[in-house]
Amino acid sequence: MNNKKTKTNFVWGSRMDSSPSALVTKVNSSIKIDYELYKQDIMCSIVHSKMLAKQNIIKVDVSNKIIKGLRQIQKEIQKNKFKFSEINEDIHQNIEKRLFEIIGYEAGFLHIARSRNDQVTTDFKLWVIDASKNLIVEIKNLIKSILKLAEKNKNVIMPGFTHLKNAQPVLFSHHLLAYIEMFKRDYYKFINVIDNSSENPLGSAALAGTSFNIDRNFTSKYLGFKKATSNSIDAVSDRDYALEFLFVSSLCSMHLSRLAEEIIIWNSDIVNMIKINDNMLTGSSIMPQKKNPDSAELLRGKTGSIFGNLNTLLVTMKGLPLSYFKDMQEDKKPVFESYHTLILNLKIAKELIENISPNKKIMEELANDGYTTATDFADYLVKKGLSFRDAHVKSAKLVNIAEKKNISLDKLNFSEIKKIHPLAKEDALNILKIKNSVASKKSYGGTSYKNVVKMLKKLKKEFK
Repeated sequence: MNNKKTKTNFVWGSRMDSSPSALVTKVNSSIKIDYELYKQDIMCSIVHSKMLAKQNIIKVDVSNKIIKGLRQIQKEIQKNKFKFSEINEDIHQNIEKRLFEIIGYEAGFLHIARSRNDQVTTDFKLWVIDASKNLIVEIKNLIKSILKLAEKNKNVIMPGFTHLKNAQPVLFSHHLLAYIEMFKRDYYKFINVIDNSSENPLGSAALAGTSFNIDRNFTSKYLGFKKATSNSIDAVSDRDYALEFLFVSSLCSMHLSRLAEEIIIWNSDIVNMIKINDNMLTGSSIMPQKKNPDSAELLRGKTGSIFGNLNTLLVTMKGLPLSYFKDMQEDKKPVFESYHTLILNLKIAKELIENISPNKKIMEELANDGYTTATDFADYLVKKGLSFRDAHVKSAKLVNIAEKKNISLDKLNFSEIKKIHPLAKEDALNILKIKNSVASKKSYGGTSYKNVVKMLKKLKKEFK
């Protein structure tokens, strides 16, 4: 085992008789992950410093010096001139150590009335809020692309499926709008993540609050929180906002995966309902003819890692008593990874949707396969006075006749329909046509053309 000693941590090193081993330093460090928090950490420190000066806890000139130093650090990080160190563990100590190097002794005043415990959760909450805002933008972009594809193909009929079997004819546009409903829920759930995260932990210190006369309303206002947290112990031990972020990310990823799965099926040579432009496809290393929907497959494949990240944090948090434990350092990696994966997937999904076109003739032919208007005939008989269960039996008999003759329902003769039930009239022939079936579904939320046009108008206004 490597027992090599490392340089002592500048914050707490004076408490120890010896420096931590190289392995302890390595496992204790999170800077390779939490460097992403640098913007939030610097912003929190600037606001905290202003508050300390406002409350006469530190002098104004000291606060100004601290703020100037922090802004210099931010520029150094943005220009890749900042040297991160594992010895200083995390983004907070790396920034504080550099602040000492820039302004000297006065840097020590910044940490008055705060702890890394409230500092890190405040930074992390702000990061989650910023990430949610970015995801909201990308979800909206995807929704708008789906709307364009639906608008362009309002009249295209396709088979609606249950159990991957042809069920009833629907409009392709209506099918696409079903995904918009999914992504709408994601859109508003991320807005809820922002709202639910809008409580400021800063000022809770390690877990008990502070004896200094701080102004938590001031820091809440200037950090963009709606209010301060009500309990200092909960404030430093809460990671519900991170879990909620991961849960909503998982839901959104599941929706993307379902969309990708359908695109893969539709694009298969067996189904051939859509064409995907070559810029979204890849080739084979051995088979020259292949065009593979790898972009859609990766959308589907990357979903598993986001689900895993949610489970990771749930398992981390499930056994922790109040308040802060080092286990919670492991909260950021799954959240950061999920965010970067999801935002990329949303962009890929948008591009994929923009490069899809339906094979309209094949869609319509498939919609007519499988006797998809059988339910329409049952409904027709119900309107003639039969119970639905009786009508269901009669319609099944009609399907059996068409199946034996190997023809679609709309190709049957009226005499064959009349044998099923004497109340049937010649207008039953129109009932069996897929276009009329689609047009008849006028109930709110149904697949009729009029419904789809109204919903397109509503959604375009909502996501303009």
